Amino acid sequence: MAIFKKPIFRGSADKKRDMPEGLWQKCPDCGDVIHELELKKNLRTCPNCNHHFTLSAKERIDCLADPGSFEELDKTLTSVDALGFKTYTEKIDKYRQATGLNEAVVTGRIRIIGHAAILCVMDFRFLGASMGSAVGEKITRAIEAATKEKSAVVIVSASGGARMHEGILSLMQMAKTSGALALHGAAKLPFISVLTHPTTGGVTASFATLGDVILAEPGCMIGFAGPRVVKETTHQELPEGFQTAEFMHEHGLVDMIVERRDMRDRLATLLGYLLP
Repeated sequence: MAIFKKPIFRGSADKKRDMPEGLWQKCPDCGDVIHELELKKNLRTCPNCNHHFTLSAKERIDCLADPGSFEELDKTLTSVDALGFKTYTEKIDKYRQATGLNEAVVTGRIRIIGHAAILCVMDFRFLGASMGSAVGEKITRAIEAATKEKSAVVIVSASGGARMHEGILSLMQMAKTSGALALHGAAKLPFISVLTHPTTGGVTASFATLGDVILAEPGCMIGFAGPRVVKETTHQELPEGFQTAEFMHEHGLVDMIVERRDMRDRLATLLGYLLP
C-alpha cells in the first residue's frame, strides 16, 4: 500500500480547455502542423509540401477579385424540398447557419486584374457543394448574364456531384448548365473552368469539363465515380493516381495545372487573350 498519494495534475487539462479551437491545422499530406495565420498568409497552402487546402467561396473570391470589384448575383436564391426528402429542409438550414451561405455556389460579376468576367465559385462546406436545382439555376443565370453582357465566364468547381435529395431535379441541372454554355460558346464568348479538390460526379460530367480552357489546382481529385466503383465496374487494376489533376493533365483532360498563388495572374492573362 502506498504511503503517499500522488496528486492529480490538472495543469494540462486546464490549458487544453483554455486553448482556442482552430488555431492549428495538420497537413494531410506531410503531417506538418501549421498555424492558421501562416496558412492564411500562404493562401491556405502548406509551406512544407505545397498541399492545397480547400477554400471557402469567400476566400476564393478574395484570392481572385480586384478589391471591391465583386458584385454578387442571385444571393437569395434557394432550393425547395420538392420531393419531400426526409430531413432535407433541416439539413439545408443547418448548412446555411454553419456557412453563412444560402446555397453551395456564389455567383457574381468580378474584375481580375482589370479584366471583367462573371464568376461562379462552389463551396464544398455546403452539403459537399452538391448540385441541386438552386445551384444549377444560379450557374445557368450567371452564364446567361455573361452571354447577354458579352463577358467571359469563370467557374471554380469543387463538388461531390448531383444532390441526391432532389433526385431527377438535380440531374436536370447537368443539361441546363451545359445548354447555357453551348449558347455562350455559339456567341463566341469564352468559358474558363477551374477544377479544385474534389470535382466529381454530375459536376465533372457537365459544366466543369466543358471549358474552352480547363485549369486545375495541383493534386486535386477529378473524376466521375469513386475508385472502388470504377474498379468494380471495369474489373481492371487502376493506375496509381488516376483521378488526380496531374494524371488528367497527362491524358489531355486538363490544359494547365496552376498553383493557387499563380491562379489570379493566369486567369487575367487568359482573359486578355480570349476576350481583349
